[in-house]
Order: sequence, then structure tokens, then C-alpha cells
Amino acid sequence: MSTSIFPATRTEFFIGGRWVAPRSRTTLEVRSANTGEPIGSVPAAGPADVAAAVAAARSAFDAPDGWAHQPASPRAAVLRRFADALDARAQAMAPLVSEQNGMPVFLAEAGDSRRPGHLLRYYADLLDGPDGAGEEIREGAGTGRTLVRRLPLGVVAAVVPWNFPNTMAALKYAPALAAGCTVVLKPSPETVLDTYLVAEAAVEAGLPEGVLNIVPGGRETGAHLVGHPGVDKVAFTGSTAAGRHIGEVCGHLLRPVTLELGGKSAAIVLDDADLDLPSAAPRLAPALFGNNGQTCFLTSRVLAPRSRYEEVVGTVAALARSLRVGNSLDPTTQVGPLVSERQRERVEEYIAQGVASDARLITGGGRPAGLRAGWFVEPTVFADVDPSHPIAREEIFGPVVTVTPYEDDDQAVELANDSEYGLAGTVWTADPDRGLAVARRIVTGSVGINHYTPDTTSPTTMIKASGVGLKFGPEALLSYQRYQSVYL
Repeated sequence: MSTSIFPATRTEFFIGGRWVAPRSRTTLEVRSANTGEPIGSVPAAGPADVAAAVAAARSAFDAPDGWAHQPASPRAAVLRRFADALDARAQAMAPLVSEQNGMPVFLAEAGDSRRPGHLLRYYADLLDGPDGAGEEIREGAGTGRTLVRRLPLGVVAAVVPWNFPNTMAALKYAPALAAGCTVVLKPSPETVLDTYLVAEAAVEAGLPEGVLNIVPGGRETGAHLVGHPGVDKVAFTGSTAAGRHIGEVCGHLLRPVTLELGGKSAAIVLDDADLDLPSAAPRLAPALFGNNGQTCFLTSRVLAPRSRYEEVVGTVAALARSLRVGNSLDPTTQVGPLVSERQRERVEEYIAQGVASDARLITGGGRPAGLRAGWFVEPTVFADVDPSHPIAREEIFGPVVTVTPYEDDDQAVELANDSEYGLAGTVWTADPDRGLAVARRIVTGSVGINHYTPDTTSPTTMIKASGVGLKFGPEALLSYQRYQSVYL
């Protein structure tokens, strides 16, 4: 097992269960979000490398004794060994991710580096139950019977983002591998170093050759993979713009696709909400500012009742000011840097739009004092934000929260649903029954009441511009399978 936190140079790909030399001569340079300095480089996969990875995955799937034909129980055993091997690398994984994308290391340790093992065990356990049976006999409407079979789709192209690189990867490969599919994983170029630990874990776990393949690269690598004729399904997490293009490609090829895209979710603060900051902060902070604002499900659009409007503005601003900003590797840091200089520039452009509008800049808006290196932005709060303004409608993907007033519950729900996105939402109230009644009216795939903590056992659907398909739960396993009916 590798013990180096920052592998300065990697020169090979993980294809067909082996480390192989790249055919492409292009390299990816990885920089620290904390300093902006280079911390490593890896080869970027070209068309020939992508083709080799898809061929290895296809061979592992199609072989008569291949992964797709293994009984559920042996597959589950391999997935559990894979989980153990990933857990053994979590301590090295967390600071590596933190350095690459700016995620506070406490979050990387407790969340991103631990979630893959949890997901693999969850889907392995499903294989031991009815979901692992694969087929059943159904009595027909007449006198006949039907054998209904659930079969793996085939080769899955998994394209993952940089914000939660290991969690987002596992959300794809865990159910796909459990279903009997083989996978070609394309990590984001900003967070590619940690995938080498994933490959080491796959080897240690005894994952058969070709079942998991990893091809680092940027947009061109992703385009080659998504459009490759040997791919049977695409699973993508990223921007809505990129998702629309991938959806077009998959639509033309009549290829199944799951798209988890952007969000601009609303936090409805009801007039009876408990706004005592010491007790509410542990739940408010991750819902509004989690992972430096680099999280698609954040409820960064706060809707506040007119009767308590200034109190809500003050609470959100006080929360923002209380968050410790600093080097992401510091265990006490709550807000680290953004992933790249380009991302910081994007966030600062939105802040400038907010300042130029009629909105009030309550706190933040600049770069933290004393942090000259790295890509830091202060936690920022705007009040009196017009619901039609870009900072209230477009995904910023940084530590920027807007506050907008509403008159009554009906208007709050109307404002929450007045979005092209439909990913998540929160309701804050002292009355759980009232909160549930409001949550039922919010048109999103998931809603949290007085917190937002995703539950991996329960499905959530991506709707509107937030994507296509679903994630989590046994339903995600079904999304990597197809049905065949045999009439007996």
C-alpha cells in the first residue's frame, strides 16, 4: 500500500487490473488549493487509452466466467474486501483530497474518504437479500408463467467531479459493480491523485482484471469515453451545461444515462424556527456553507419570513462570520480554499454582480486577510436579494448565501419552487409536522427538516435542470440493470 500523501509523479494508468504505460504523451498537473503550487502530475488518457480501458471492461463483462456471470454472493465478498482495502487507505486519502480541492480535512476524514466503504458494504448486503436473486417466476394473466430476469447493463462510463471525488465515484461504481457491471472511471483532473489509492485497493481486494479501470483526463478524455461505442451506460456528476451535452450524446446513441447536475436549493425558514445560533450552527453550517460552498445540494438560497427577516439575516451573517477560514489541512478549519483559481474567479464575478445590484452585502465579499496564497474567498451573505437576480438563481458553487423575504408559507413555497433546479431543499421550524407539510410541497428530489444529511439508503431523484435518474438506495442498483422476460 502506498504511504505517500502526495505522489509527485505517476506515469501509468490502471487498466485491465494492471498498471500500464499511457499511449498519450499529455500530462495533467495537479495544484494545491491551499498554495496554488504543483503537488503532482499524472498522464492524461487519449483516445487509444480510453479504447483500451473500454476493451478491458468489455472483456471482463462478456467472458463466460466474467464478472456479470458471477453469483451474487461471491460478488458481495469481493465488494466487502474492496471496502476494507479502501478503509485502510482512508487516513492517506483524506489529506490528499483536502490538499487538491480545499475540502476541510475534518470533512474529508469523516465523509469523503469513508463513504466509499460504506456504500460498497451497503450494496454487498443487498446482494445477500432479495435484490441479489436476479430472477423470479411470475404467474401470467392467463395460464402461462414468466421468468423475469434482472441482468447487468454492461460497461459503465463513470465520470465524476472534484468536489466529493471519492463519494461521487463510489455512488457510481458501488451499485454498478454490485449489479454485475464493469466500470471505466474518469476522475476530474483537479482531484486525480487519490484515484491511484482506489486502484491499489481494487488490486488488494482481488477485483478481477478489467472490472474497474481508471482513465484520468479532462473534457476531451470524458468526451471519448462517453461517446465510445463499447459503453452501455453513462453515469455523470457535474455541471448542468456539461450534463446537457452528455444527455444529447446518449440520446443520439439511445444509451441509458444518469445525470446528477447543478442545484440552487432553497432553505425555508418558517416563522417559528429556532434561530439560537449555538444550537443551530452545527446543522445550519453544513446546509448553507458545507465544503466551502462547493456542494450541489446546499440550500444557499435562504427564504425568511418578513416578520423575522432582520433576525434571520443577522443569524446567517453571524454564522458566516463565526466560521474559521484557513488551510484545509488544519483540523480546526471550517471553510477552506476553493478548488482552483478559475473557480475563485467565477465566485468573485458573482459577488461583484451582487454588489452592483440593489442587494445588501452583509458580510464577506472579499479574500480573507492573511491568506495570500491559495484560492480563498470569505463566507459571504447578501440580503434583500431579488429572486430574479443571477445570484439567487444560478449555481455559484462557493461560500455565498442569499437571503430573500417572503410574506407567508404559500409565497415561501412558491419562491422555493421558482427555480430551474430541483435537487434539494430544507425547512427550518419548531413544528416537525408543519415542516413536513411544507416539505411535501417542495418540488425537489430531497428535503431536510432542520438539517440536510443525505441518507444513502433512500432514493433521491434528480429533476428539472438538476439532472436525470436517481441515486442512493436499492433503486440505484436497479438503474444499472435491465429486465428480460422469458415466457414459459
